[in-house]
Amino acid sequence: MAITGTTIFSHILPVFFGFFGLLFVMSGILDDNNPKLGLGIVLFVVACAFPYVVLSALI
Repeated sequence: MAITGTTIFSHILPVFFGFFGLLFVMSGILDDNNPKLGLGIVLFVVACAFPYVVLSALI
């Protein structure tokens, strides 16, 4: 049985992290801004791994 509130960690937060990660990646590439590009890559990787890490600890 799933714990109430796991939808936030599996469907909502990864979408936000992935969306803003892609925005930072595109903005960092177009502006030649390496810190912004790095932040975008980190956010996108976190968005990909977040559901597996958090949900395995919760369930």
